[in-house]
Amino acid sequence: MPMSAHEVREALHELGDLRYAAGNLDDALRRIVHATHKLFAVDGAGLMLIDPDQLLRNVADSDERVDHLEELQIDHGEGPCVDAFEEKELIHAADLAAEARWPKFSPAAVERGLRAVLASPIPYNQTAIGVVVVFSTKVHPWSPEGELALVAFTDLAALTIANTMQSEQRGELATQLQRALDARVLIEQAKGALVARDGVTAKEAFEQMRRQARAERRRVVEVAGEIMSTAGRP
Repeated sequence: MPMSAHEVREALHELGDLRYAAGNLDDALRRIVHATHKLFAVDGAGLMLIDPDQLLRNVADSDERVDHLEELQIDHGEGPCVDAFEEKELIHAADLAAEARWPKFSPAAVERGLRAVLASPIPYNQTAIGVVVVFSTKVHPWSPEGELALVAFTDLAALTIANTMQSEQRGELATQLQRALDARVLIEQAKGALVARDGVTAKEAFEQMRRQARAERRRVVEVAGEIMSTAGRP
């Protein structure tokens, strides 16, 4: 049964207190994920935020299989959540077995039992800081109503995060997010330096730093700092 506008309004109404509060961010995001999972009647829902290395990490989920989405996309550097985050737009895949956009991620996801994904980027200060995602273990065409509903829950998550980030008492999760936002500045500068130096795209520059970090068992932000420390030298 497709969700109705009434069901969406009721679900958002139950979370209405989050629009004006700056309370515990962990609890707030878990409530949003739980409501999203219940409304969509899918096999799982999750919310990912960036870490200091600009990789998407789970901070709230309704099913441990959401961990597969994180792991596979970090391992392969591609996937629906990565695209939603980077392109700042809703990304849907009704059948990952027939999906050609992510040649490494899709087969691995199907092997883990993930067949359909809908991902919406979380906006913050004209950029994206994470993704709200729902997934199904079966082929699942996403309706326009479902897509609009996920955007509504994503906007609520964004507002909740913004309220908390402006609060004097942020809590641990918000503090971690601030560190990620601070690190983003350095990583973006390093990406720009590599683009200018090597003639690669911004995405290729980040993948280059990510591969180096993994090979050397270091943080991406450390590699970025090293690049900037030598930028401009003859």
